[in-house]
Amino acid sequence: MGVVIIDGSTVRDFVADEEQFNKSADEKFAEMDLNHDGVLSRSELRKAFESFRLIETHFGVDVATPQEELTNLYDSIFERFDCDKSGTVDLEEFRAEMKKIMLAIADGLGSSPIQMALDDDSLLKLAADLEASKNR
Repeated sequence: MGVVIIDGSTVRDFVADEEQFNKSADEKFAEMDLNHDGVLSRSELRKAFESFRLIETHFGVDVATPQEELTNLYDSIFERFDCDKSGTVDLEEFRAEMKKIMLAIADGLGSSPIQMALDDDSLLKLAADLEASKNR
């Protein structure tokens, strides 16, 4: 875990650096592809998003979320990633959706720098690290 100062331009610059962004997204994809078949199944994508505990906690405190609500959420995430409706998410689909997510985060951050604690292997932390390496 690392503490960084980040704003929307940091994230946009990371996404614009196609080589670095694709390398990072590809590494995330490979981590999520548990059976190493080159695509993400519904269960693999769900397992990865469950590990983020996006709606199972509120400011670090566990909350009871009905299983049906969680299933609906994770199904909708999968449908969003599975652009061609093949039943799996390939690398290009994953990159495209991660790019959209990162740009949405950039829009949300805006131009005012904020301090954040981020996991060392998160895409946002990688974006901050890339910017820091350019400023050295």
